Amino acid sequence: MARARALVFDFNGTLSHDEPVLCSIYQELFAESGRPLSEAEYYEHLCGLSEEAIIAGWLKVVGAELESLVAERIRRYLDRAADGSTITESAREAVRYAAQRGQVAVCSGAFREEILPVLDGAGIAREISFVVTADDVEHGKPAPDGYLRALALLDCSPTDAVAFEDTEAGIVSAKAAGLRCLAVRSTLPPERLALADELIDTIDVAVVRRLVG
Repeated sequence: MARARALVFDFNGTLSHDEPVLCSIYQELFAESGRPLSEAEYYEHLCGLSEEAIIAGWLKVVGAELESLVAERIRRYLDRAADGSTITESAREAVRYAAQRGQVAVCSGAFREEILPVLDGAGIAREISFVVTADDVEHGKPAPDGYLRALALLDCSPTDAVAFEDTEAGIVSAKAAGLRCLAVRSTLPPERLALADELIDTIDVAVVRRLVG
């Protein structure tokens, strides 16, 4: 691979090892709303989508009811993850290493208000050049909008950037925007990540060094 000028990380399940936390929260909310969700159903059909798409799709709600449920999902998530504990030390070291040699961005289907506290809690907020969230695009993953906006902010061509993802929707989004994509085997089985350029077991300095030098 040619040296990358920028690395763009998906957040939930990739940079932040939090898919089990999210699954648990969605299970709670959906059970309270009268339509229970199994773990298998979450990982088979929902993970990787924006939270609005997950909640609206599963509960068939819109408008104020949807907004209220999204807000409650975010509140419960921050109660459990705002301390940054879902971002491993190896991932923190990788981000710091990359930020010393190029630009680092986050591209996520989550909202800014839930991402920034976790980055801050993990002590890596200053290393992130840009954070692109559901607040910034009309169409979430698997549409390429988020990655295209990240590239514009980074002033970087797709061939000079590498994305890190953990779901099919994220991989499709990154590839549609023209980025190389590494998929982390943290959330889904390898056969569901086949569109990625490479599969990795974890995000650490060794992986980042291969990309940015």
